[in-house]
Amino acid sequence: MTDTVPARAPGWLPRLAAWLAGLTGWRRAAAALVLGAMSALAMPPVYAVPVLIPAFTGLLWQLDGAASRRGAFALGWLFGLGHFAAGLYWVGLSFYAGAPHLLPVMPLAVLGLAGGLAIFPALAAPAAWHAPARSGARLAVFALAWAALAWVRGHVLTGFPWNLLGTAWGFADFSVQSVAWWGVWGLSLVTVLAAAAPAALAWRDEPPLRRWGVPGAALALLVLALGGGAVRLATAPLAGEATVPGVKLRLVQGAIPQNRKWDPALRRDHLDRYLSMSRQDGFAGRTHVIWPESAVPYFLGRARGLREAMTSAAPPDGALLSGIARVEDGGARPRLFNSVIALGPNGTQGARYDKHHLVPFGEYMPLDDLLPLEQLAHGGIGYTPGPGPRVMDVPGAPAVSPLICYEAIFPAEIVPSGERPGWLLNVSNDAWFGTSAGPYQHLANARLRAVEQGLPLVRAANAGVSVVIDAHGRTLARLDLNARGILDAPLPAPRETPTLYARAGDWTFAAMLAVLAVVAGALAWSRHTRACKSAGAGASNH
Repeated sequence: MTDTVPARAPGWLPRLAAWLAGLTGWRRAAAALVLGAMSALAMPPVYAVPVLIPAFTGLLWQLDGAASRRGAFALGWLFGLGHFAAGLYWVGLSFYAGAPHLLPVMPLAVLGLAGGLAIFPALAAPAAWHAPARSGARLAVFALAWAALAWVRGHVLTGFPWNLLGTAWGFADFSVQSVAWWGVWGLSLVTVLAAAAPAALAWRDEPPLRRWGVPGAALALLVLALGGGAVRLATAPLAGEATVPGVKLRLVQGAIPQNRKWDPALRRDHLDRYLSMSRQDGFAGRTHVIWPESAVPYFLGRARGLREAMTSAAPPDGALLSGIARVEDGGARPRLFNSVIALGPNGTQGARYDKHHLVPFGEYMPLDDLLPLEQLAHGGIGYTPGPGPRVMDVPGAPAVSPLICYEAIFPAEIVPSGERPGWLLNVSNDAWFGTSAGPYQHLANARLRAVEQGLPLVRAANAGVSVVIDAHGRTLARLDLNARGILDAPLPAPRETPTLYARAGDWTFAAMLAVLAVVAGALAWSRHTRACKSAGAGASNH
């Protein structure tokens, strides 16, 4: 009689993976939705980065149980729906301030946006599903597809690269430094790879070396990104040490509620508020006063005496830089621009920048010739886009690249090709979104542009957050959300040399994708070879 050794029961991790893979029906859908919503907690301002591990690991385990490409697509879409609905809920708050009569459709608008954006994770999931199940190849293909499709999301149609996974590292200065090499795209790729890699620990049919080596390699890459960032920051000049001589800024944050901003009875009061705040104590020692996007509720070109009134906020030895809505006549109908202008103390208008990347449905109506939606645009007239990114000359200061509102979220559109300004200016009006996560996410996105380009960023927002950030992403001065006040600060100096990302752009990210594609192919071939050998050995035993 021969004693039999009972099979060793699988550990809790394989059991959890098997449970997630075995879910069916509404339970499977609910799990994917919850995992996606959980992943949004890693975004600003919560920064719960560790939740990315169970979220993406869980999704990969769920894909192991998908019976078809369509099932994998559905899992990816539900995960994306949860991720974007939880991360972009604040978009609906703009209805309260701008279109209260449309509040009944607000949930549909938020879910419609989330559902449309969820198409990109939905495409990544079946791409990974086609790779061998429970293998390093599936992990590599998933990370590659997720990151590549996030890049597509940031460029297709008008593009919307909001809440990229790389922004989850904005809780500290050292953790975002690697975007100077490979941009937020590269950091996002490293993040999703590291977050999904622990799924390999439950793959019992993989050799131990590979089962532990896959997450180990992903962790090593993440440590390289974070550790390299820490070294980069440690070797940089001290925060506030390098400034532009003779340039002294004053940012004005009026904190005017959006639902009162365009009230005709209050317009003059709002203008007077910005004028009086600009001229508060210390005004004579400032060289440049900066007002946010559409700071005053008038249209330049229509309001008499507006330019003259604003001139009083221009320091004697500098200029007022202001966001302003302006009107140009001369065509079949007037053209409305969202602009930044420079006004000198003598009333002369210097350089001007017109916003070129407009917000769909907020500043213009897509297909407005076909769809009767003009009434949703400002005053029934959509904004006209400017010619594109440009460097603007500023009296008494280095040339600047202006970014109006969410133009700061597009990494490839920050500076014109072949030009390098001395600083970035982001004017915005986040009062639409109250005290939600929206303004903090907007700030986190804008901050990454400073690190990517190696340029200081000055951000003036009507209701906050207004900041002065140096070329390494360190905040030197700040006015918090809904605080009314002024922010006096010097202008930080740019890095002496452009960053790798400023020189190479998205090609560094493309190279990372190419390397990962080779790794995925090698892992898939290795898995196939082992399967063939195992099948051959089994056949020879019969």
